[in-house]
Amino acid sequence: MIRNPIDVATRVSPSLSALIESRLNNSEPEDYITLAIIRDYVTGLLSVEFAETEQMHHFDINDSLLDELNTLIEEFGETALAHDFVKNSASESMSRVIDAVIGSREYDNPPTLETIREAIVMGLPASLVGDGVLDEDEDDGLLAEIEALINQHGADAIAEEFLRYE
Repeated sequence: MIRNPIDVATRVSPSLSALIESRLNNSEPEDYITLAIIRDYVTGLLSVEFAETEQMHHFDINDSLLDELNTLIEEFGETALAHDFVKNSASESMSRVIDAVIGSREYDNPPTLETIREAIVMGLPASLVGDGVLDEDEDDGLLAEIEALINQHGADAIAEEFLRYE
């Protein structure tokens, strides 16, 4: 399957992104989950009466998830892979670790998720706690988080793409 050349996840609401991610997490890794499958999943969650009413009348000011999905399908097609539409970002504490690695002069190339994992294993979070960048309890789940990101996106994914600050 061909991946979309643009970052289509920026066009997805947080609610739809979370719903797609939830569906992807409950599928087998080798399954190709498309936007059409996500639409079927959403309509399957709705009662028949609600789905019919939803098509005729909108009760909220914003577009419904179904409308948003239909718009994405019109633009990108039913066979577009759903994982492209999930907004991916690291936790704030992971973002601080990524930022610390990016700010380090040790790396010539942009750091990858594997580079971040290596920095965590080598004790960077403890150093950041000592510097006051991280709280003591923020470094507990960093290794599990980076490994989950690596499993989902690959070790060679550029870490900077996952930065998030709130």
